[in-house]
Amino acid sequence: MELFERPQGGERALLVHLSIRQLDELDVEEFRLLAVSAGAQIIGLITGSRQKPDAKLFVGAGKADEIAQRVQLEQIDLVMFDHTLTPAQERNLERLFQCRVVDRTGLILDIFAQRARTFEGKLQVELAQLEHLSSRLVRGWTHLERQKGGIGLRGPGETQLETDRRLLRHRVTQLKERLEKVRQTRSQGRAARQKADIPTVSLVGYTNAGKSTLFNRLANSDVYAADQLFATLDPTLRRLDWSGLGRLVLADTVGFVRHLPHALVDAFRATLEETLEADLLLHVIDSSSSEMHEQIEAVEAVLKEIGCTVPILKVYNKIDLTGEAPIMIEAAPSQPDRVYVSAHQGLGLNLLKDAVCQCLLGNIHHYDVCLPPQAGRLRNQLYQLDVVEREEILDNGNCQLHIRLAKDRLSQLLAQAHLRVDDVLPPEQAHAFHRVLEAFEQPDHPIISADVPTEEPLGWWESAETPRS
Repeated sequence: MELFERPQGGERALLVHLSIRQLDELDVEEFRLLAVSAGAQIIGLITGSRQKPDAKLFVGAGKADEIAQRVQLEQIDLVMFDHTLTPAQERNLERLFQCRVVDRTGLILDIFAQRARTFEGKLQVELAQLEHLSSRLVRGWTHLERQKGGIGLRGPGETQLETDRRLLRHRVTQLKERLEKVRQTRSQGRAARQKADIPTVSLVGYTNAGKSTLFNRLANSDVYAADQLFATLDPTLRRLDWSGLGRLVLADTVGFVRHLPHALVDAFRATLEETLEADLLLHVIDSSSSEMHEQIEAVEAVLKEIGCTVPILKVYNKIDLTGEAPIMIEAAPSQPDRVYVSAHQGLGLNLLKDAVCQCLLGNIHHYDVCLPPQAGRLRNQLYQLDVVEREEILDNGNCQLHIRLAKDRLSQLLAQAHLRVDDVLPPEQAHAFHRVLEAFEQPDHPIISADVPTEEPLGWWESAETPRS
């Protein structure tokens, strides 16, 4: 096999986007944004269409010659393809173009490598890069065919290519062991939260849908947010106190994209487990995007791939760009299905919080709670939950609290305070907490004593006139 020296890298990029009838159609604008996010200086864009990819060059000989001429004419350093190329196709194209060739997977990996900040994120990106590189060591670098040697060491020894492969496998094994420790650490954290009965809400969605902006609004945080693809990569968790719900953990995860490389999904599995173990997912959707439905399908495909079965609440973001009003729509009574908000303008956030409370606890109602003086701890808990709308002190010393809370949550708090529902709520409100009795449990249901013998039914051979012996 003929090897060659790989061209040096550069930032002057030529984009190649083909419409392949046998493959899913990709968005040209999204491809351009990916290139910009990687820091490329876009010189031009070449488009075309094919029935199926060419086995040798992916684009066909004619289109490849057109690209090669453009590369020479405009001194292009880098050619980016909006599809995944095989190692052989990359090698053939680089030999023809005399410049570096990067496919969609390599482009996304490069963006992730730039955005990783935490130790965990860098480990995950390095693992994905090495697994992607493991099948591409055969495509270039003339030094890889040379054998180690010197005076007294020449002979059929280990080639540099074989050495690199062995070192790469060793490094991949090390990374997987470290990420396994990360997974165990995250698992211990989740177990502690579950033991403390603290629910977890995770934000998922397509990249640049506004997850980080919404996270900052809800958590009063300062996570980096920008109008670019994969602006944030490392997961972020914040513990919050929400009105009517109490403590919860809000998690911001990595954004998804169509045709997300499988190497990334596997490498980020430790991070994505925060999604699998959450109590509720907020699927943040860019309602202003023309590719909204395709982006929803892409996110649902990734969630299905990792085996996610967590309940999902759809959050349609950026209504300030579409002109829609903030509203919460229910699939059924007390079952929120989607909420329309604007994280940038802060519109509809209270509706979103109510929807989260209903998804986790149930429907929210108004109650008039009359607490005796010795129930001061419960009164303090209600104020900490920020559900008290007003308070009145009665003549007998009791506190009349007008609260807004979910039924299950109030029932839990009353049980912890050892208070009966009938003692603290009006009869018309306390009735909703009573379990509906079955027919045999009704007080007027006839009860047959076990001491009273009952007459057995007559057989088919007997008649009512014939006395039994």
